[in-house]
Amino acid sequence: MKLAHLRRIPEAVTDAVRMRGTEAQDAPLRGAEVFWTRKRLWLAGGAAALMVLLFSWLIHGWLATGQVISRDRLRVAEVSRGHFVRDVAADGTVVAAVSPTLFAIAPGTVTYAVHPGDAVRKGQLLATLDSPELTNELQREQATLDSLDAALAHQQIEIRRQILTSKQQADLAEVTIKAAERELKRSEWAWDLHVIPERDYKRAIDDVSTAQLNFDHARETAGLERDSLSLDLRTKRLERDRQALTVASLRQRVAELNVRSPVDGMVANLAQPEKTVVPANAALLTVVDLSAFEIEFQVAETYAGDIRPGMAAEITLEGRSVPGTVTAISPEVRQSQVTGRVKFNGGQPQGLRQNERTAVRIVLDERDQVLKFERGSFIDAATRAVYVVRGARAVRVPVTLGAASVGEIEAVSGLAAGDQVVTSDMRDANQATDVAISR
Repeated sequence: MKLAHLRRIPEAVTDAVRMRGTEAQDAPLRGAEVFWTRKRLWLAGGAAALMVLLFSWLIHGWLATGQVISRDRLRVAEVSRGHFVRDVAADGTVVAAVSPTLFAIAPGTVTYAVHPGDAVRKGQLLATLDSPELTNELQREQATLDSLDAALAHQQIEIRRQILTSKQQADLAEVTIKAAERELKRSEWAWDLHVIPERDYKRAIDDVSTAQLNFDHARETAGLERDSLSLDLRTKRLERDRQALTVASLRQRVAELNVRSPVDGMVANLAQPEKTVVPANAALLTVVDLSAFEIEFQVAETYAGDIRPGMAAEITLEGRSVPGTVTAISPEVRQSQVTGRVKFNGGQPQGLRQNERTAVRIVLDERDQVLKFERGSFIDAATRAVYVVRGARAVRVPVTLGAASVGEIEAVSGLAAGDQVVTSDMRDANQATDVAISR
């Protein structure tokens, strides 16, 4: 019983201890723990959202800015309103306004009478061509002309002979009429005396009528013969005149075998070696008239449609500006260049030299009150957007540009007076809408 009693003591003690503890009295507060947990989550989420917003703002700023460009690299031009002159600048060369090249009119052997650089006068002999073919042709045609002259002379004699024959026949018919009329008068006298029969009297009347008819026919035949002979003579004369023109043309060509200078000037070059057999229309030599010079210029083909003869031009020669006028613009494009000519106004300057280099400025358009700015090498009429400086940033602005001159370009829309336009190279910006400008 003692053992049973001892065994039950710990249980009692355990119950007593359990009754004295706070485990049965205190209950866990689950709501407060959830509140602090949620608060920490909210704080963490807010911090994460703030970081996301900050990162997004940085990313957006980086994307919007594109990149940062130093101000020292930028070249800026201010948009203003004023007088606008659209012009074209080109390099020119002094050339002779008259520089004829002489050609061979027929095949032959050329012999020169001058050398390159010789001064010549108009009409001076420069070269001769020995052309047996042309000379022989002239002799043949001359012989034909002489034959036609003889035939024409013979035709004239024959015509005079035939005209005389026709006139003789008409005269004989007229004499026959007179004889018949006399015979008729005798017959009438005899018939009145009744010494001839009536038959003889009427025969005399018929003879007069027959003679009159023969005379009329002879006269008309003589007229027709004369007209026919005149027509034949005219045909012969026209044939002879045609041959005479052929001979005159050949004589002129033979005379042109002696090549003479068409102007006063200087021999520029000899196109053929001495004693060379050249074909017809081969170049022989060039003569330069040193008294009249023009400026030959070349411009890009994009300006060819805007340049017209009669436009004002300004020629720069050794620092001097001389007025000029465009006289011609070539319709042919060679290596993306178009060639034109400018003449001097009011007489040419002294001391010009062949092939001297010059500068030519051609005025295409001139207006007042035009919105414009200084153009850069990276801005032209095809540009559709430019960067405008606004504070510490360069903003890409869509624009419409118009006519462009050598130094300025017209702003049609998108810009206002006072805007600062970046004219330097902005290709590194990759068409960003906003570029930061650093100090």
